[in-house]
Amino acid sequence: MAVQIPDLAALRALDFDTIIDVRSPSEYAEDHVPGAINLPVLSDAERAEVGTIYVQESAFRARKIGAALVARNAARHIEGPLAHHDGGWRPLVYCWRGGQRSGSFAGILSQIGWRVDLVAGGYQSYRRAVKAALYDRPFPSRVVLVDGNTGTAKTDILAALRARGRQVIDLEGLARHRGSVFGGTGADQPEQKGFESALAGEVAALDPARPVFVEAESSKVGARIVPPALWAEMRRAPRVEISAPLEARAEYLTRAYADLIAAPGRTEEIIAGLKRLQGAETVERWTGLLREGAFQTLAAELMERHYDPRYAKQRGRGEGDFLGTVKTEGLQPDDVERIADRLDAMVPDRQAAE
Repeated sequence: MAVQIPDLAALRALDFDTIIDVRSPSEYAEDHVPGAINLPVLSDAERAEVGTIYVQESAFRARKIGAALVARNAARHIEGPLAHHDGGWRPLVYCWRGGQRSGSFAGILSQIGWRVDLVAGGYQSYRRAVKAALYDRPFPSRVVLVDGNTGTAKTDILAALRARGRQVIDLEGLARHRGSVFGGTGADQPEQKGFESALAGEVAALDPARPVFVEAESSKVGARIVPPALWAEMRRAPRVEISAPLEARAEYLTRAYADLIAAPGRTEEIIAGLKRLQGAETVERWTGLLREGAFQTLAAELMERHYDPRYAKQRGRGEGDFLGTVKTEGLQPDDVERIADRLDAMVPDRQAAE
């Protein structure tokens, strides 16, 4: 039986024990159905080999060699990661187009007695559902932007709001990037399709009757592009600004960016890249502060001279209403909780109003 995925709501409604992506590791790494495990029936090298034979020799020989490889790999999966499943296990299997790779693997599993289904159209049908959700339809919920200069703990505030049951989308978390030239988290960013899959999964779970808090970002988070439906909503969204003294923000940044403090060579390279914007003399001073371990002074100067002017310019491009400013003297965990309480009260939530 082939399962249809006309939209992401249909995917969320599926009731299977395991979703199996049988595509090659590189295909899976680029993007996959959230929660799917990768049990490739052809490795990247094997897939390339079969494709070459198909083009240069004959389709029959390619299918014959491909079938043998699929059988060998399927045996390893059955004897390995699938060995513990009993007869009641229900897997859902997909490949690129819902064709030979997934059909062959599903046929073997069904012969064992497992109740296996295929995704009609494979990964491509899922990707169409993601594209429709993020590119072809209006964003389903009202967005409220959490704004503020660099170092105002906006990501922590979003986490505190989520803990209170409020709807939140953390774009920096999904993109694995903190949204600045210093924003790399040490992990590679997902591919654009992978970022969109993670985002689409969160969008599909939203209650349209309730607002969703999003950090005020540019149209890119690192190298990842915010899809147009969400970006359009962010452009016209009302915003709340978080305001804190420069000293408090500098202290917060030295905690939030501890990974960069622990990797001074990498940080020095990033600072050197600011020479065109800030000039050689300023970059030399900042490099000296880094080498001296004067991290809070460095953070304060970077914000005052580099980030704050750019945030001010970007902030003027929004079209939404200004809901107010939440001022704080500190950005310690207790301060973040108080800020989240203020935002929770400022922006009514349907559940809270009922």
